[in-house]
Amino acid sequence: MGLRDEILEQPAAVQRLLDSAPTAFAPISAALRARRPRFAVIAARGTSDNAGIYAQYLLAIRNGLIVALAAPSTITLYGAHPDMTGALVVGISQSGRSPDIIAVIEEARRQGALTIALTNDPDSPLAEMADHVVDVRAGPERATAATKTYTTELLAAALLSSALDPPSPGETADLARLPDLLSAALTVEPHARELAAAHAQRHRAVVLGRGYSYPSAREWALKLQELALVAAMPYSAADFEHGPLALAEPDIPVLAVAPSGPELEAQVALLTQLKQDHGARLLVISDSPAAREIDGGLALPDGIPPWLAPIVEILPAQLYAYHLTVARGLDPDHPRSIKKVTETR
Repeated sequence: MGLRDEILEQPAAVQRLLDSAPTAFAPISAALRARRPRFAVIAARGTSDNAGIYAQYLLAIRNGLIVALAAPSTITLYGAHPDMTGALVVGISQSGRSPDIIAVIEEARRQGALTIALTNDPDSPLAEMADHVVDVRAGPERATAATKTYTTELLAAALLSSALDPPSPGETADLARLPDLLSAALTVEPHARELAAAHAQRHRAVVLGRGYSYPSAREWALKLQELALVAAMPYSAADFEHGPLALAEPDIPVLAVAPSGPELEAQVALLTQLKQDHGARLLVISDSPAAREIDGGLALPDGIPPWLAPIVEILPAQLYAYHLTVARGLDPDHPRSIKKVTETR
């Protein structure tokens, strides 16, 4: 199975996790009710770090928690012991083998914090260290670049949020619709292939997203970096206006993730400015025709709930990155210089 196969498998992978969720999250929900955390800390690296940023937004918006992203080197390199008393501490790792993420969970558990591992390997060292473990059920991911493990980590974060504060009937229905929404998102592949072929000579780009879609921009940029060897720089759309906007020019394409939601109006205004005032070439992933029609676009299916949008919107980005890699004459299954498992300390 290659990278494209794993991208196309994501509706089934998400369904597997949804099917296992009632059993997997029941003890976690009980622990969260018993020990209602004061705040949350999330430890992750690479693609999993982008899933952690989604969890940061989700736990803040939906659950009202202050959420910090751990700096694992404060423990592993500097020997610090940051106070995590009363926290929910979540380690996210596809392999569950990164020593610095394990160190954060170990320190948190030593302090009596509630610890949870989200991983694709329930027998990994990270899983063994945590109080509770969620197998994200992605199945074997043989391609070096993470795709289905990312979407299932995102869903695991959403299910964790739901374990902390039970979902409404509407939110439960939203979760059940995800496999169909992912299948619909994959139908843009012919258009993604066509655009990628036209963009084969691009060597750099800016990638924008805001709110829930900020981690999607980061993950899209990461896939362009590691697969297509494009120098892609991700920014929050809001942060981009505070200085990096000076980079905008016709020779630097702007890619954006801009689904419907409270951030869409500001996104459309910024993208229109980039097109009209700076001559930037745009590619926008959105369910909004107005956003896509500013320049070029990849369509998202209608009716995506904003809190679950990152799980769906990343699929067109993955397809574009895959086909751009192929168009550039590179091997998407064996990217240059990176490994499947990176064990940082």
